Amino acid sequence: MTALIHEPELAPGPAAPPRRRRRRRLDLGIRLLLVACVGLVAVGSVVPLVAVLAAAFGPEALPRYARFFSSPVDLTILRNTLVLGGLVGLCGTALGFLFAFVQTRLAVPGKRILHVVALVPIVSPPFAVATATVVLYGRRGVISNGLLGLEYDIYGLDGLVFVLSLSLFPVAYLGLLGMLRGLDPALEEAAMNLGASRWRTLRTVILPLLAPGLVAPFLLLFVEAIADLANPLVLGGDYTVLASRAYLAVTGEYDTTSAAVYCVILLVPSLGLYVAQRYWLNRKVRTTITGRPSGSVHLIDNWVRWPIFGLALLAAALIVSIYGTVLLGSVTRVFGVDNTLTLEYLREVVAGVGREAVLDTVMFAALATPIAAVFGLVIAWLVVRHLRRAAGLLDLAGTLGVAVPGTVLGIGFVLAYRPERWLGPVEVFPSLVGGSAIAGGAAAIVVAYVIRSLPAGQRTAVAALTQIHPQIEQASTDLGAGPLHTFRRVTLPLMRPALLTGLSYSFARSMTSISTIVLLVTPETKIITSQVLSAASTGRYGVAFAYCTVLTAIVLAAFALIRLIVGAGANLNRVATDNERPKR
Repeated sequence: MTALIHEPELAPGPAAPPRRRRRRRLDLGIRLLLVACVGLVAVGSVVPLVAVLAAAFGPEALPRYARFFSSPVDLTILRNTLVLGGLVGLCGTALGFLFAFVQTRLAVPGKRILHVVALVPIVSPPFAVATATVVLYGRRGVISNGLLGLEYDIYGLDGLVFVLSLSLFPVAYLGLLGMLRGLDPALEEAAMNLGASRWRTLRTVILPLLAPGLVAPFLLLFVEAIADLANPLVLGGDYTVLASRAYLAVTGEYDTTSAAVYCVILLVPSLGLYVAQRYWLNRKVRTTITGRPSGSVHLIDNWVRWPIFGLALLAAALIVSIYGTVLLGSVTRVFGVDNTLTLEYLREVVAGVGREAVLDTVMFAALATPIAAVFGLVIAWLVVRHLRRAAGLLDLAGTLGVAVPGTVLGIGFVLAYRPERWLGPVEVFPSLVGGSAIAGGAAAIVVAYVIRSLPAGQRTAVAALTQIHPQIEQASTDLGAGPLHTFRRVTLPLMRPALLTGLSYSFARSMTSISTIVLLVTPETKIITSQVLSAASTGRYGVAFAYCTVLTAIVLAAFALIRLIVGAGANLNRVATDNERPKR
C-alpha cells in the first residue's frame, strides 16, 4: 500500500518550472534610514573625496605629478612622511605592548594608576603634548636647558616621533591589553612545563599569537601619523610632511590644485594601509579556542620584572610631566621662568575672548555627538542585519571618515562647497560656504565632526551585533513587532555599551579635532583647537595651556554625564519587563 501511494511521486514527468525566489523587500522605515545614512556619508565623505580627486586629475593637475616625482624637494617630503609614519608605528606599538605586558604579565604594584596614566592622551588635544614638549625639552626648555644645561633642538623628526608616539600609543595599548588578557594561559604553562624560559615563551608562543594584534595597531598608528597636521605645524620645523605641505598650499599659496595633488599622493599609503589594517583586524585567528581558559597566568615575580617595570614608569613619568606642564602652565605666568600663580589665562579662556570659542566648540560637539553615535549604530545594524550585496559598500562608506586623512577631507570640503562651484550666490548655501545663517561655517564643522567620529561607533556596534544572536530579534518580529520597534526595544538596549563608546568617543574626537576643520573655521566661528594652534604658533603658551586644560575638563565632565545618562551596560534582564521576569 505504501509503495502504491508513493509510486506516482517516483514516476517521471514533466519537470515543474523552478520557483523564483521572491526578493525580500525592506521595510519602509528601514529604507528611509538607509536613504538618510547614504545621504550623510555622501555629503560628508563621498562628495568631498570626489572633489579632491576631480581637482587632482584635472588637466591643470596632471603636469604637477611629473614635477612632484622629479623634484628633490617633493620627494624629500614624501620620504619624510613615510619615515615619520614608520617610526611612530614602531615606537607607539612597542610602547603600547610595554604597558599591556606590565598590566597582564608582571607582579608589580600600581597597575591601576599606570592604566589611568596610559589613557590620559585620549582625552586631550592632539597638540597639547607638542606644546608642553617645547616648554620642557626645547632649546630653552625647563628640563633640557634649565636642569641639564643643554640647548637641544626638539623641532624636527625626533620631536615629532616622540610627541606622536606618546599621543597615539593608547590605541595600541588598549588593543594589546585585550588580546593579552584573552590568551589561554594553558599554552604558556605547557611551554614552561617543557622547559622553555620566559623569554623563549614570549618569543615563540605569545608574540606569534599576538601577530594580528601587533600589526593592526602599527598600521593604524602609521596612518594617523602621516595624516596628522597639528603636530607638524607646531613641532615640525624644517621637517615638512605631505599633510602640512597641502595645508600650506591652500592657506599660504592659495593653490588648491597643488593641494589636491598632495592629498592624492597622501591618500595612496593611507587608504592602502587602512585596508591592510582592516584585513588584520577582521582575521579570525582561532588558535586558542578552549572555551573558558583552562590555566592561570603565572606573573613574572623575579628580578626581570623590575627593568621592564622601570621602562613603563619612565614613560608614565614623561606623560605625567607633560600633562602636569599643561596644567601648571595654565595657572603660572611663564612656567619655568616666572612661576607666579595667576588665573589670567584661564579667565581669558573662560570669561574673556576665548569664551566664544569654548561655547561654539561645545555646541558643535554636542550637536555632532548624538548624530554620529546614532548613525554609527544604524549603519552597523543595516550592514549586519538587513543588507546583503550593498552591506560592504555602506560599511566602507561609513568608515571613510577615519580612512581618509583629516587634511584631505578638510580640503575636500573647501573644494566641494566653495561658493564658485554653485550656480547661485553665496546666500544659497550659507551654512556650508561661510555665510551668516548659522554663524559662519557651523554646518560644515558639525558635518565634519560627525563624519570623523562616526566610524568608531560603527565598528563598535558591528562587533556588538555579531555577539547578539539574530533569533533574539527574530522572536520579536515573529510576535508582530516591526523592525524599527524591535531595534528600539530589543537590539538597542543590548547595544548600550556600544552606544556609550560611540557617544564618548564622538564627543572627545569632536572636541579635539583640528586637521579637518582648521580650513572650515571662519571669523564667525571660533573653535578651541584652532585657538590653541594659533596661540602655540605665536608663543603664547600660557593661553594654549589654558585652552587645553579647559578642553580636557569639559571632555571628562562629558564622559561622566554620558555614562550617567546612557548607563554602563545592559543585559537581557533589562530588556524584559518586571512582569516578565521569573519569580524566585
